[in-house]
Amino acid sequence: MRPVHTALAVLVTAVWGFNFVVIQIGLGHFPPLLLSALRFLVAALPAVFFVGRPKVAWKWVVGVGVALGIAKFGLLFTGMAAGMPAGLSSLVLQVQAVFTAVLAAVVLRERPRPLRVLGMGVALAGIAVAAVDEGASGPVAGFTLVVAAAACWGVSNVLTRKAAPPDALNFMVWVCTVPVLPLIGLSLLLEGPDRDLAALRALDWSGVAVIGYVAWVSTVFGFGAWGYLLRRYPASAVAPFSLLVPVFGMSSAALVLGEGVSGARWSAAVLLVGGVGLTSLAPARSKSRREEARTEEARTEEGRAAHAPTARAPAAPAGPEAPPATAAAGRAPLG
Repeated sequence: MRPVHTALAVLVTAVWGFNFVVIQIGLGHFPPLLLSALRFLVAALPAVFFVGRPKVAWKWVVGVGVALGIAKFGLLFTGMAAGMPAGLSSLVLQVQAVFTAVLAAVVLRERPRPLRVLGMGVALAGIAVAAVDEGASGPVAGFTLVVAAAACWGVSNVLTRKAAPPDALNFMVWVCTVPVLPLIGLSLLLEGPDRDLAALRALDWSGVAVIGYVAWVSTVFGFGAWGYLLRRYPASAVAPFSLLVPVFGMSSAALVLGEGVSGARWSAAVLLVGGVGLTSLAPARSKSRREEARTEEARTEEGRAAHAPTARAPAAPAGPEAPPATAAAGRAPLG
């Protein structure tokens, strides 16, 4: 990678790592589900008016929006509000790589090689160490919710792989439109309208800065820049930089929030980051030629369905289907 692009990759991981600190600060201003809803509302507007129509089928936009926006971030924010430390959250959330690998093996038939299985075992050992340490010093409920958020992230990763969006920023902006109303509804139901209104009435510049950071800096800039790098370089060259996220997350949480890092937590970090590295970098066994041919044929048919419409049925509006996905897009790990 060119030095400027290496610097961009490091910057994105720093932005994502520091995002956990910003979320923790934001939870002092807003209930967790309301904060998550505001994040996606501000990320989607006004960007949705400039990125064009979705370039994949709506089923993928909605599916990823539910798994990533409602489930993953709803659980993550609620877990952190329940007492899960920001730095530890940035670390534990990386177990999504293990959930992604397991789901990919089941859904996408990507058979893991022994090195990847070893990496999954090492990462799970790190989670076990972190769980024991957190269980002795903090609420187990928050830890469990963040692990559940990582599982939902794994689901969204597999759905994204199936969708194979040709434009990462376009896809992410449209995904951001899906969770807004459901999260607002859940917030009103579970957190109460009085609490939500009180948070909005007390909104100050620090609250605005929190929303701006998690929406525009972390989401729009972060995912846009990451997608740009994935289009220019192989996923194997870009993905390892994501291992820096918990490094920046734990460091910034210690510096800004004064979070302590025990010896057990450092041990968990080494195991988890090392295991995620093995899981992410070890290649999966390729599908058979027959399976690849079937997959490509299915994608081609989906693309034809997208581009045919008007000539055959003038009265029917064209659906926003994706063109045939490239192999590179299918392999790109989006998180």
